[in-house]
Amino acid sequence: MILTDKQILQRMKKGTIKIVPFNPKALGPNSYDVCLGDTLAVYKNKKLDAAKHNKIKSFKIPKKGYMLKKGTFYLGVTKEYTETHCAVPFLDGKSSIGRLGIKIHLTAGKGDVAFCGNWTLEIEVAQDVRVYAGMAIGQLFYLPITGKVNNPYDKKKDAKYSHQAAVPVESMMWKNKFFEEMRQPRAKKSGKGKKKSIKDMSLLEIDTIETKHPPLIGNKK
Repeated sequence: MILTDKQILQRMKKGTIKIVPFNPKALGPNSYDVCLGDTLAVYKNKKLDAAKHNKIKSFKIPKKGYMLKKGTFYLGVTKEYTETHCAVPFLDGKSSIGRLGIKIHLTAGKGDVAFCGNWTLEIEVAQDVRVYAGMAIGQLFYLPITGKVNNPYDKKKDAKYSHQAAVPVESMMWKNKFFEEMRQPRAKKSGKGKKKSIKDMSLLEIDTIETKHPPLIGNKK
């Protein structure tokens, strides 16, 4: 089930869906057209490491547009700030954008319930193509939820992309618990390589040693 235009407007009136700025002409039968913001970004390094903070270089799209190059990965951002508290939002490229050979996301087309912020776009092109700030770039779809959410995204302590601003945001994978634990120094084992003296041993340990190595009684003939 996908929300219709009428249902989207009803939820906007209730405040459970928010789109800012909102353009009534951008509302389709079952989706809303979002526009490309005025900022793009590229990673500073060509080789990235998922365990590290990979920093980006941001730049404004000029009025004459910007030529995206094939083979270069860009981060973009939507012009619109959105909030969705009653459904799962999905962002996909417009048909006309796909026909220009532009991808606006690689794997992150789905948002979480209570995601609040501008959407970062993961942009690749099949061939060189010029884009412009403010052009329609994608469509938001809304899939309603049927139950109560215990842990909405805007309340999660480890939410890395909540309340994103109108600029591209780089990957925060390095903040994941997996990498945090990997970066922590391992605790050194105490007493490694040291032999216990008899006085430090338990009775069970002493008994085990005596069983394996019984004392010699008398002289061998």
